[in-house]
Amino acid sequence: MLDTYYISIFNHYKKSLGKKSLKLALLYINFLELSIVLVLGAFFMAFANQMKMLVMSTTKFWVLYLLVALFIIFKNWMRYNGKKRNILNAKLKGKTTSIYLLWVLPFGCLMIGYILLQVVQ
Repeated sequence: MLDTYYISIFNHYKKSLGKKSLKLALLYINFLELSIVLVLGAFFMAFANQMKMLVMSTTKFWVLYLLVALFIIFKNWMRYNGKKRNILNAKLKGKTTSIYLLWVLPFGCLMIGYILLQVVQ
């Protein structure tokens, strides 16, 4: 699913930005994955808080989130570099997704994550 989003962003901006579309697509996929991880983490923390379970402190949550973020950025950098991108581009050439929906997804996830983090505090 995330591969299709990456290729859609890449193909949409390739005409206007050229080589910079690679960086933009990588930035987008990192932003999307990190916002999804934030929502999942905030949900589980809010759930544990409502169940009166002390799983981890807020500081430990942010440290763990930072470590996961570094892993995701490195994973995407390695994954969408070179041959894999060309294979995905050939496979998903005809499929397009609305560019507006693609940009609303990470911001929507961030808003949901923010709301869930308010429950924890």
